[in-house]
Amino acid sequence: MRIAIIDGQGGGIGKHIVEKLRREFPEDVEILAIGTNALATSVMLKAGANEGATGENAVVFNAPRVDLILGPVSIMFPNAMLGEMTPSMATAISSSPAKKVLIPLARSGVEIVGLRSEPLPHMIEDLVARVRRSLIRSSV
Repeated sequence: MRIAIIDGQGGGIGKHIVEKLRREFPEDVEILAIGTNALATSVMLKAGANEGATGENAVVFNAPRVDLILGPVSIMFPNAMLGEMTPSMATAISSSPAKKVLIPLARSGVEIVGLRSEPLPHMIEDLVARVRRSLIRSSV
């Protein structure tokens, strides 16, 4: 299983996701850190990602080559993360055949109706549980 975690700005959300996945899953689960900037990639690599890549081309190239894409829901929105998420990045992610498991944090004027407000650690726990279910389904 190859999992891409996509994050930007300071990479804090991606860092927490990588740390939790690394504790929960065996080493054969490959974690690819893709940052919209070098800082985000570096933080995720330090947290335990197997490989890292940075920038628009890294997102566009890798999005169709992974099994799961994880990150904040804003990675689906062009110009999110104060403009770090380019339209090409958002298109590549949304067009990828990979399953997307996204945390509903969007600071770009988007409000998602029907979601309950949860602390970030609780949302990451839910994300990891969904990844676990995906791993179980893919091994059957």
